[in-house]
Amino acid sequence: MFLGDVPDQLGAKTAQGIVDWRPDWCLGQMRLPNCQADLGIKDISIEEAAKNGAKTMVIGIVNSGGFLPEHWIKSVIEAMEAGMDIASGLHIRLSSIPELEQAADQLGRNLYDVRHPSEDVPTGKGTPRTGKRLLAVGTDCSVGKMYTTLAIEKEMKARGIKSDFRATGQTGIFIAGTGISIDAVVADFISGAVEVLSPENDDDHWDIIEGQGSLFHPSFAGVSLGLLHGAQADALILCHEPTRKHMRGIPHQPLPDLKECMELNLVTARLTNKNARFVGISVNTSGLSVEEGDKLLKDLEAEFELPCVDAYRTGVASIVDAL
Repeated sequence: MFLGDVPDQLGAKTAQGIVDWRPDWCLGQMRLPNCQADLGIKDISIEEAAKNGAKTMVIGIVNSGGFLPEHWIKSVIEAMEAGMDIASGLHIRLSSIPELEQAADQLGRNLYDVRHPSEDVPTGKGTPRTGKRLLAVGTDCSVGKMYTTLAIEKEMKARGIKSDFRATGQTGIFIAGTGISIDAVVADFISGAVEVLSPENDDDHWDIIEGQGSLFHPSFAGVSLGLLHGAQADALILCHEPTRKHMRGIPHQPLPDLKECMELNLVTARLTNKNARFVGISVNTSGLSVEEGDKLLKDLEAEFELPCVDAYRTGVASIVDAL
């Protein structure tokens, strides 16, 4: 996991997600000076990684604009020289950086840009389709939508329920091995991409669709809306991080009230599925004490009369019970 010198832990959320859900794949992390993120795994050099059998360097960071800082290029080329392929979830294509493309060609290495769709998708049609679908929505971006949907799929599979996690972002694709990064799809085709990602299925099969962004975030609301329309979700999960004072990256934009957020998501979801409903709330309580988190979950459960969980800390059994 290559973290560069990201300024905070959220900047390494792609790598953190892979470590949390696929720890057996991860040999170590490489951090440049002043890196402020730590995955809690062994710090390792490129040379050590190669000796230990690493086949791929994952550029496991996210940043505004999805660019690769110029001073990281040297480390990426060194990994290729040590025998590794390079995988990235950034918006910028690795092959668009001349130094990386030239090194990959000369060394016979592969450059994987998982954020960029590899197939053409149609525009969305909203045609009813068989099977059941659940979509995570949020009060903001980076509030736990991927962790919640992965936890729900894991719980369902443990119970023998037919289900599949459908990745809609780069981290989810790394974890699942398949998916479509919705924020890299041309706007007219977002809902169609989600229809392709979660096609017709058995009546008792659940597609658990990873959410993106928030209808209330000025930067990402378009992606969130396209997901809602393409998913045709039967069930919605609201995800929330209670210590946020404002939208991530937008200091002047406050987070919406939970009730307001749920109402707008229902209105938009019901364009393509008139029976869409909320079945639970997932709260990231990592910024609270255990006592504070438990009280908040209990209070929200009483207020909304829905199962309220911290998907990573308490599990999602009550939500799957409700489904």
